[in-house]
Formats: sequence, C-alpha cells, structure tokens
Amino acid sequence: MDKTIFPCVIGLGYVGLPVFTRLNKVYKTVGYDVNAERINSLKKKIDLNNEIKKKDLKLVNKSVITKKRSYLKNCNFYIVTVPTPLINKKIPDLRFLQNAIKLISKFLKKGDFIVIESTVYPGVTKLYSKQILEKNSGLKLNKDFFIGYSPERINPGDKRHKVQNIKKILAIETSSKKAFKRFTSVYSKITKKIIISNSIEDAETAKVIENIQRDLNIALMNDIFLFSNKMGLNFKNVVRLATSKWNFLKFNPGLVGGHCLPVDPYYLSHLAKKKKIKLETVLAGRSVNEKMKKVIYGTIVKKISFIKKLKKNCKTLIVGVTYKDNVPDLRNSYPLSIYLKLKKRFSKVFAYDYVCATKDQIRFNILNKVDSINKFDLLVFLVKHNRNLRIFKLAKKNNIKILDPFNFY
Repeated sequence: MDKTIFPCVIGLGYVGLPVFTRLNKVYKTVGYDVNAERINSLKKKIDLNNEIKKKDLKLVNKSVITKKRSYLKNCNFYIVTVPTPLINKKIPDLRFLQNAIKLISKFLKKGDFIVIESTVYPGVTKLYSKQILEKNSGLKLNKDFFIGYSPERINPGDKRHKVQNIKKILAIETSSKKAFKRFTSVYSKITKKIIISNSIEDAETAKVIENIQRDLNIALMNDIFLFSNKMGLNFKNVVRLATSKWNFLKFNPGLVGGHCLPVDPYYLSHLAKKKKIKLETVLAGRSVNEKMKKVIYGTIVKKISFIKKLKKNCKTLIVGVTYKDNVPDLRNSYPLSIYLKLKKRFSKVFAYDYVCATKDQIRFNILNKVDSINKFDLLVFLVKHNRNLRIFKLAKKNNIKILDPFNFY
C-alpha cells in the first residue's frame, strides 16, 4: 500500500459510496457528503439505498465519513461523484459539480489529483480545471496538479455488476509517467478492469451515449408495445419471435425514470445546440419514453372509470411506485407521479411499496404492507419488485381485477 495516498470521495450516493468502500479497505480515506441524514445513517452502518452491505461500511485504516470540510485539507486524491441533474427546460444543472470543484480548489496543493465521475457533457472536466481549479488555487494543470475523468457505471439494484467487477474507463491527459502510475494505482484498488483513454472528452461522450443507447432501445420497445396494443397483436409473442434471430437485442417496454436515462440525452443535446450541431435521434427516444407516463395514466383512468360504472366506488391499489425494480429511489419516478395524479382525480386510490424508504412512505402516504388485498377492487402493477409477484398471484386467485399494463406477469 502506498502510504502517501490520501483519497477523498465527495458525494456518498449510489456512485460514491461503493467507491469509498473499496478505497477504505486500502487507504486512509475521507468520505464527504453535505447531507447530514446520509452521514448519520452511514455512521450507523446503514445504507438507505440498499446497495452496500453492513460489513462493508465498517471503517478501517483510520478512514472517516463526514460533512466537515476541514477533513479534506490533508487529502491529495479527490474523486467527485456528485449528482448532475437537469433544471427547467431540460438544461444541465452543474451546480453540485461546480460547488464540489470550488471546495477542492480551497485545499488544492502541488501534486494533488482529481478525478470526476459525475456525468457531464464533453469539455466540462477541462473547463472547470481552468476556470475554477487553476484560477482559485494559482496552480497549473498537468504541472502542479492532475485531473482525470472516470465515468460512473453504477446500475442501482444490480447485484451482479458491482464497481469492483465491471470495466471502468479512466481518462488521463498527461505526459507524466509518475502521474499516470498514481492514477492507475488508485483505480486498480477500486476495480480490476481499467480501460485507459488518452482523451477526457472521448470518455465524457462515451458516458452519455451509453445511456442514450439504452434509452433509444427502450423507446423502440415502447413504440412497438403501443403499436401492438392498437393492432390487437400479442406483444410478448412478437418479441419472442424476433429474439429467435441471433442479432436481435431484447429490451423491455416500461416507464423510464430515475436520474440517468431521462437526463443524459439532454446533456449531449445541450452541447450540440450550443455548437449548432443537429442531432437526429438522440432526443427521439425521450419523446416516446416521456409519453408513456401519459399513456399509462390514461389506461388506468379508463379502467377505474369502467369499474365505477358497475359499482359506486373503485378502491385501487398501485403496486410499486419507485422509479425502478427493487430500488428504493423515488427521484424522477414515473409510477409515483402517476399515483399522485390519480389521487387528485379519484378518492379511493392507494399505493403499496415495501422497497421505498420509510420517510418517503410517510411523505407520500405509501403503504409498506397490505393486510388484505380483498378490500381492493383493482390492483395496478407498475414496478416489478420481487415480492410483487406473490401479490399478483394472490389477486388472481381471489378474482380481484388486475391491470398489468406492461405484462410483467
């Protein structure tokens, strides 16, 4: 172990926490986050995102988890993993990243290293190196300090593809062999599979197109799903037949929410617009996938209205409201927004989600258990959590009306 390396991971969410737990095993590492609630839960060895096991949150090598900035002053290898969402009109919101870089600039010393893992559009990493780090510190890039870019590839809820066993890009632009060795040495402790890029802009672009490709593929399936429904076709059979060809890629239709797929296309299109470059397909998937929220809402409204014609009320249970299967996150969740919109229209609409955090269950009046499904007239399945299959089977057995718009079961 190189005892001269003192890493600091800024941002301890889905991306930063796995990186911190890997470095914590080797170095005296600082885990920094501005969220006091997050810090307190992690100190109790509780990851509210359900991604990191309790045993992996044990601090060793005199590592710390903190919201105190003063702990950063002795660090010399900073890894930035803060969110980069969107603001109004689908414009990239880089304020969290700017604040993190400004914070580092206050402590930047000769020989320090910075790696950005947050999603950005091409050019941001080097722009902030010049505009913030050099300007605020008086130091020179690739002479006094070094910067790299390593796009995050965390897939929440995925127990198979963890940071330690996935291929991870590391983009470095320096002629210094010593600096190159230090970059790769630290990242070899995070993952065993490093893909080196000598262009930071190439790596920044690679990150956004990974998610754009997936967004487009799901959009295609959503389009064919809607087409099949209107034509009276069996969508599942259509896909089954198509996948018999060796080069057909299977994707499932669905509500595409969260903080990656609905965001990344707008990062690339934002830069393209600034550069007056016309992109034909990048946002095409977004229009289809964003439309699905309205389509599914309309389908549920029709079903409830039909049942209400037969009886005075229709007590409806929305089963699953997080943005993704087996993930507790409600950020940019289309199922949640559908549930909240239905509640405003109908008086007897409820939601059940055992996966989402207790504070969110309280905030949005979401049930964490259902004593009896027999009191409901309609069950709507919007998220495919593991335990939801049991509820589906029970509803079917008890002849309760079911709406499974994406044919999960």
